[in-house]
Amino acid sequence: MKRRKALLLAAFALSISLAACGNKEDEVVSTEVTEEVAGTETEEAEIVEAEVLPDGMYRSELTNELIGEDLKNQRPIAVMVDNESIALPHYGLSKADIVYEMMNSTMNGRITRFMALYKDYESVDQIGSIRSVRPTNVILSAEWNAILCHDGGPFYIDEYMAEPSVNNFSGTFSRVDNGKSREYTEYILPGDMEKNFANSSVEKEYNSYYPGAHYQFAGESNPVDLSDEAEVIDATTIDLPFPHNGSFLEYNADDGMYYYSEYGKAHVDPGNDNAQLCFKNLLIQSCGFTQYDEHGYCIFDCVSTGYGYYVTNGKAVYVRWEKSDMTSPTRYYNNVTGEEITLNTGKTYIGFVPVDDWEDLVIE
Repeated sequence: MKRRKALLLAAFALSISLAACGNKEDEVVSTEVTEEVAGTETEEAEIVEAEVLPDGMYRSELTNELIGEDLKNQRPIAVMVDNESIALPHYGLSKADIVYEMMNSTMNGRITRFMALYKDYESVDQIGSIRSVRPTNVILSAEWNAILCHDGGPFYIDEYMAEPSVNNFSGTFSRVDNGKSREYTEYILPGDMEKNFANSSVEKEYNSYYPGAHYQFAGESNPVDLSDEAEVIDATTIDLPFPHNGSFLEYNADDGMYYYSEYGKAHVDPGNDNAQLCFKNLLIQSCGFTQYDEHGYCIFDCVSTGYGYYVTNGKAVYVRWEKSDMTSPTRYYNNVTGEEITLNTGKTYIGFVPVDDWEDLVIE
């Protein structure tokens, strides 16, 4: 297995210089174009036609997949999902549009927690189990104008929760008798979100803090192929340095998806016919963090810049990421070209790797 050490490379800028030459008789420039030149230009012109979508459908700003147009202005929800082994199996995680995974505490083998984003949350029968939130999650949910769904959190979240861009529902969801202790029994069930909206002033639709769409997506007929990119590497297995649960993603060339496993087995969703959690795009992001106290509570330095990888279709390229403030989207740029990356249509996994564990990330 190859261990690839990330080195932050400086993006370069391209400059183009145009020169014109001639004599005094050229002061009057003709606007006439010969038929020969006009014909050549017409042949070389790229004709871009707007996609004709099925009636009542639009392309989701989270995945670029076709979904109902009635959802277009609906804010997504960002759900905190416990990732301790006793919390398994997770319900509804395979139906999330975007899944973040990151260290929840420096204790307990740097155990991770999920934050799952759903645009069409009412179509999911059960989501959870739901647990507490951390400051990093509050910041990241704000960049999507998402409504944060959780059950409490340490007092370190208070200053971030007080920001006007943040809306949340906490501890107001259903309890399911699953034979486990109470902290593992809270789930979002059908009707829970409507009940929360009815009992609050939280806006269901995008508001003035919505920063606009995050990603550039490739068309489904012209998917991103990283094979010809400079400094591309093979990426059929991604072994994340999360020692507690051992997160692992494996590429299936038959369907072009990355399948997620943890605790030594496939992560399956009983709420979706035991489908294994899988993704089209992976964004692996190195990030520094600050530990608050001896209990392991921490915050990632996510309003900053850093490096990472974009992974899709069995290949990976080195990227630079940046986030300028709480509500601004995190942007990812190809480290060689400096251009913002384009994602393939489909679900995305975003893994935050602590910078001091980055050397233990394995991509091969």
